[in-house]
Amino acid sequence: MGMTPDGRPVPPPHADERTMLESWLEFHRATLPLKCAGLDDRQVRQASVAPSTMTLLGLVQHLAEVERNWFQRVFAGQDIPPVYEAQKGDGFTLAPDRGIDEALADWRAEVARSRELTATASLDDSGTLSEREAGFVGDQGVSLRWILVHMIEEYARHNGHADLLRERIDGVTGA
Repeated sequence: MGMTPDGRPVPPPHADERTMLESWLEFHRATLPLKCAGLDDRQVRQASVAPSTMTLLGLVQHLAEVERNWFQRVFAGQDIPPVYEAQKGDGFTLAPDRGIDEALADWRAEVARSRELTATASLDDSGTLSEREAGFVGDQGVSLRWILVHMIEEYARHNGHADLLRERIDGVTGA
């Protein structure tokens, strides 16, 4: 597998479905910490523009929650609390005592657990959505294939947000 100049794994141009899905997810996962690289805790707490309160730190925390939700709760059927906020559970709320290093460590732990839970699973294996989530999807079961595609789009969308946040903070673009 090739690498971009900034160290991200380039998905192969030709591969089986599983390899392709996992490679694109890994590419997008690798993009997130690059958006935070070299910034201090004050900088990663800077919001984009009013009325948005979105921050790079909040995005890292949110994606830790997303990893936990889709792979541990939905796919593996585990009954576990949110990583951060017991009430809201989306990860965007910042705590004064939690900085980027802790948030990235939490996120990396959630990613590692996601990889463990899916390593030997078939793309056709299914997880179970809550009744509320099933109302949006139209079915209570979703395949690992569906979850991987959803995670690719989730990371791609939030990495786009991270692009704009990073550019506003210090002018850095790319990745």
